[in-house]
Amino acid sequence: MTNKLFAPAQLGSLSLTNHVVMAPLTRSRAIGNVPNALMATYYGQRATAGLIITEGTSPAADGLGYSRIPGLYSAEQVAGWKLVTDAVHARGGHIFVQFMHTGRVAHPLNLPAGAEIVAPSAKAAAGEMWTDQEQMQPQPTPRALTTAEVKELVRQHAQSAKLAIEAGFDGVELHGANGYLIEQFLNPAANERTDEYGGSLENRSRFALEVARDTIAAIGAERVGMRLSPYGVAGDLKPFDELDAQYFYLAEQLQALGLVYLHLVDHSSMGAPKVPAELVAGIRARFTNTLILSGGYDKARAEADLQSGKGDLITFGRPFISNPDLVARMQQDAELAQPNPDLFYTPGPEGYTDYPVLAEQAATV
Repeated sequence: MTNKLFAPAQLGSLSLTNHVVMAPLTRSRAIGNVPNALMATYYGQRATAGLIITEGTSPAADGLGYSRIPGLYSAEQVAGWKLVTDAVHARGGHIFVQFMHTGRVAHPLNLPAGAEIVAPSAKAAAGEMWTDQEQMQPQPTPRALTTAEVKELVRQHAQSAKLAIEAGFDGVELHGANGYLIEQFLNPAANERTDEYGGSLENRSRFALEVARDTIAAIGAERVGMRLSPYGVAGDLKPFDELDAQYFYLAEQLQALGLVYLHLVDHSSMGAPKVPAELVAGIRARFTNTLILSGGYDKARAEADLQSGKGDLITFGRPFISNPDLVARMQQDAELAQPNPDLFYTPGPEGYTDYPVLAEQAATV
């Protein structure tokens, strides 16, 4: 049986060096919400992945709900991201930027001047949010977006996608998972709207589909993917009646738009409910372009799911934090370095760009 994980792969018109995807991982190193040379080093170190998906990046100032996360709506941010894409491409890698508007998962102290917390409905998410100024603080109640503002957000995603291409990205992933804005529209725990964006599953799906449609119109379907996390509970969201029907509907509609990939997340390895196999299979049947699977994978399970056809590409997250050469380590069955969680979100190079590759590690033994 030929190994698939390390064999070349095709994603739309892109030829990838392997079937390994580096997951989007928030690392909070973008001081002033602007990407920088340190981030370029970090992503360049990990460019042997077939595809890198960046950390969540907001297409608008209102979406910068966490401390020190990057945006992509200004000339300064485009220039910063160009450092990153150049570093990855110089090593033969490919990179998509993930658009993550945090919506109600935010705190005012983390937002730039003039920005505010907005969401589908004026309904706060339970829990607390880190702020550099006052440490952990409760998440406040957001302001509900007007219908006109929802349409403006659709436009902002499309405009940011054009800037992504200007910055050298190979494409864009729309973050419809993990409790952020797109998923807040999908889930009735956060969406109590009575306009065209709330109520029925078709209306709750409208924002996700309009963002996908307009982003595709801006940069082309082969450059646009979307991440989904059915049964996810992040951001105080909950499973709901019609959940399977809604995700089947989304899969059908996104396939009709020609979306290059769906990135399906199962966070059961981190305590969330498991995504039923029947739902994954149903999405697979309805979405016939590339399906990327994510959630607690190791090399053996990744290979098994590729061989069975369950998915087309496999995402690895935390192992990439502490193993910049993860692909080589897996190929050689080398021991994986363990990350330091205390340094996941701290500013600076420690716990970020200072994890050694195998050759460096051997030299210090």
